[in-house]
Amino acid sequence: MDTLSYKTKSTRKEDVERKWYIVDADGETVGRICSKIAHVLKGKHTPSYTPHIDCGDNVIVINAEKVRFTGKKLAQKEYIYHTGYPGGQRKIVAAELLAGKPHEVIEKAVRGMLPKNKLGRKMNKKLYVYAGSSHPHQAQKPEPFKF
Repeated sequence: MDTLSYKTKSTRKEDVERKWYIVDADGETVGRICSKIAHVLKGKHTPSYTPHIDCGDNVIVINAEKVRFTGKKLAQKEYIYHTGYPGGQRKIVAAELLAGKPHEVIEKAVRGMLPKNKLGRKMNKKLYVYAGSSHPHQAQKPEPFKF
């Protein structure tokens, strides 16, 4: 006989219903907004969160070029990458990256906050970052996410 009045429900990947959210990054601090975006991509904002299932939602970020850094990070923070050739390690300052590829600032920050495995790579594919205020996802009817 089952005497429990409740049971813990584990979400299956077939039962996940994905929503589309839009986030305006205009004037927001990079780390603070990216941690909230990673939270939504993981699905931790839903009551049916299951750690081993990708139950997060799709996130569209607009106005990525208007994001801000605090302190001296704009001039001092370095992003390191490698060309693949011997001695090919390169560094780029945050101000240069923000001027050239503003979407990469948010993408790199969010990627660092997600799990480093297959599940994290799957979650990262649901992030869409655009430098300007327009995006091609009107058909999905994204709703603004309230933080």
